[in-house]
Amino acid sequence: MSSPSPALCAAASCSTPLRVASPVVRFRRPGAPAPVVSAARASSAAVPAVSDDLVLRIAEQLEDSVAASSPLLDPLRSASALSLLSTRWPTRRSNEAYRFTDISYLRSLPISLSSRDAPAVAPPASPYASHVHFSDGVLTSSSGAHVSALADLPPGHVRDRAAAALAASAGFADKDLFFDFNAVGAKDVVVVHVPEGVSMADDPVHIMFSYSGCGDGSMMMSNPRVLVVAEKGAEVTIIEEHFGQEDGGCYWANPVMEIIVEEDAKVVHSYVQQQSFAAAHTKWTVVQQNTSSNYEFVEVSIGARLNRHNLHVQQLGPETNTQLSTFHFSAQNKQIHDLHSKLILDHPRGRSQQIHRLIASGTGNGIFDGNIKVNRYAQQTDAGQETKCLLLSSKALVNVKPNLQIIADDVKCTHGAAISGEHDPNAIYFLQARGIDAKTAADALNFAFGAHVINQIPFKPIEKKTLAHFKALLASSRQNDE
Repeated sequence: MSSPSPALCAAASCSTPLRVASPVVRFRRPGAPAPVVSAARASSAAVPAVSDDLVLRIAEQLEDSVAASSPLLDPLRSASALSLLSTRWPTRRSNEAYRFTDISYLRSLPISLSSRDAPAVAPPASPYASHVHFSDGVLTSSSGAHVSALADLPPGHVRDRAAAALAASAGFADKDLFFDFNAVGAKDVVVVHVPEGVSMADDPVHIMFSYSGCGDGSMMMSNPRVLVVAEKGAEVTIIEEHFGQEDGGCYWANPVMEIIVEEDAKVVHSYVQQQSFAAAHTKWTVVQQNTSSNYEFVEVSIGARLNRHNLHVQQLGPETNTQLSTFHFSAQNKQIHDLHSKLILDHPRGRSQQIHRLIASGTGNGIFDGNIKVNRYAQQTDAGQETKCLLLSSKALVNVKPNLQIIADDVKCTHGAAISGEHDPNAIYFLQARGIDAKTAADALNFAFGAHVINQIPFKPIEKKTLAHFKALLASSRQNDE
């Protein structure tokens, strides 16, 4: 490998930026010599033709940065590495899933990677006994009876369960470029395994992701990964927080969380994204639910310049319940918030309810593509989907696509979308009749619009902190619009 450029690697925590040319080791770019393929990647299948130089340069650097990772990740890494050989960088013109989402920001700066040799970062305080901290994608601490790093798991049932789940992820059919980047670049995996019949409903696992970037003119990429397994009859609450440094930072967070909810188990998942407004955030959440299981999800995303969340839920048994609630606030200059969700129901008597709310102000941009697929054997399904968007300025932009694909014929399914540039005049009049001026009334309604979802976060410290941050952003947005 060529030596790092001093200008782009001033920070000790950064490896070589990807704009620096490097010899091909495992990935083959157009016109490059044939790669040396490791035994782990040897396959009888023909290697696909190389299609995108940028994708392969990023993948090559990611692979070099995690040479000493757990062998339990090898099947997943190998499958994703092979997939990246024939994957193109998505654009609005070439990929329907990105038709309304401009991700060119990811190409605007050289990309660097975090290093295991970076100075240790003290984890932020958590009010909960079970907690995990990632710093720029590197696991720095984990605590809790049922929480462990993959590399630290002793031989036994939990280790075998995690290995099987990660190997199964290699065959995930709906993955994309960013899922594969994470698989190749994850330095370790945090495993939350709740044994059969154990309840952690009142003892949440607080997973914190902090980011700082390099500060050298590059965009530092990190790929943290978490696996949650709730065995039969178990209950667990997950609080997932992503946040950047207060003075801002340019970085690219690319996390993946996989959740397996076994029969009669319950997972309550709260996800709060409050990144720096110079950051990019591309995230995957993949959930598998078995018979009579429950998954309750609340998302609040109010940070990052570019935010893309792929949420994929599949019901694998009858009488399964899924609740999804999401709030996005796009207020900063050309800020993009994008939720692509897919819920697959394959079995009888499944239930699902999805609520999506979005506020766009200034030149903010919001995208929602929500797909619910009710397949042939999902009879007596009860599925609902609702999206409401509020535009607070004439330059804000929203694209929404709620859709139901119903093949079963004995179902109760509803969906609806509402986009408005002003509040209900009856609501404004109601508040004015009680002595509240029109401007204050509008502010109160804006706050209530987002608080409807934020209030569903089941733990008060996280809820109060998120409400306060949202309120401050609303006030700042109003001043900018004026």
